[in-house]
Amino acid sequence: MARTGFSDSKPLLDLHKKSCCPPQADERRAPLRTWANACGPVDRWQPAEAEESRMVPVRMEPDCRWDRSLLMRTSEGIIMGFHEDGGKHSADVEEHMLLYRHGLRGLHSLQTLVPSLLRHEVETALEKLGLAWDRSYAWDMFLIMMRTQTGNSFPNADLPRHFTDITRAVLVDWLIQVHESLHFQDETLYLAIHLVNCSLRQIKVTTVNLQLLGMVCLFLAAKKEECLLPEVSGLCLLMDHAYTRNQLLRMERKVFSGLKFNLSFCPPLHFLLLFSSVARCSANVVWMAHYLLELSLLEVQCVVFLPAQLAGAALCLSRKVLQEPLTPEGEAAWCLASSIHVGSETALLRIMHILANAASKAHIRETCATFVKFSSPEKMCVSRHPGLKTAHALLGVCT
Repeated sequence: MARTGFSDSKPLLDLHKKSCCPPQADERRAPLRTWANACGPVDRWQPAEAEESRMVPVRMEPDCRWDRSLLMRTSEGIIMGFHEDGGKHSADVEEHMLLYRHGLRGLHSLQTLVPSLLRHEVETALEKLGLAWDRSYAWDMFLIMMRTQTGNSFPNADLPRHFTDITRAVLVDWLIQVHESLHFQDETLYLAIHLVNCSLRQIKVTTVNLQLLGMVCLFLAAKKEECLLPEVSGLCLLMDHAYTRNQLLRMERKVFSGLKFNLSFCPPLHFLLLFSSVARCSANVVWMAHYLLELSLLEVQCVVFLPAQLAGAALCLSRKVLQEPLTPEGEAAWCLASSIHVGSETALLRIMHILANAASKAHIRETCATFVKFSSPEKMCVSRHPGLKTAHALLGVCT
């Protein structure tokens, strides 16, 4: 796992065939800069239609959290902005949440916009997704999600001077492969990448120890999100024993202290599931949005945006790509869901531009773990959708 060679088109994230062969004695850990294959880009684009003749028609069963197969398609919805009010509120008045993008202000609660409808949909969605154990607290949890996410973004996308965007992308791509091989929850991956972004800004890390930092962040995220943890010796094996057990534990203490023991993070995946549930999105739309959202982990420009902004942009772009037919119910549901989006329309379009560009080139990039991961039938082969390959068409929508 320490090496991430993409010299051929064989999927590296095969869920059905696990390689258990020990590393050869004469092998050495490749430096971080050589994890991505040094050869030229390989076109891994294989349209899903080309394999349909060899596949037996099977009804796919996506994750139960995403199985909302209701029709949805509409035109541009209402985009709202989140407003943080530091004052105290009574029990009868909700926090200030939404502002019309056209400048109308003074909405003292969400109920002023849509009387109890949005609140009912949010509570129902959180309960069905398993994000709220008690429905009576679901709305309060949603308000906390919206309020605390402002601390999960960064003022700029600058990295330490001895790191580059490509170096970070190679590290994230490797972590995606390790995360997949360990069968961790999706939330663990998003938290691990968030911890990497924070650690690069809080502590001093050399290029030699960058792989160790990534593994430690994944280990810390697993301690927060997972029920079963791998052995430390197993993590060292995944790094080809380039680091010792003591080095890993020392780096863990260093990262934990640098983060001031703060592992709180509301991943954009939670907002994506919430928005798609309120908007009555089909399984295809959600899987496509999930793919686009995971591509955002590789893009350093995306660290400046809020999790809700990333989720909203991924869902909007997913609907643009798939072009599902219109239904009156879906149009109304989408307008309701789009009212939760945070920030300006300009920011939303900028994120869509970044994601569209990343999706159009994902099949020829060296850091293609996400493309391979979402090209499997279990994930409806969304990464090979023909609409993603035409970059100019996607970017034309976003500009």
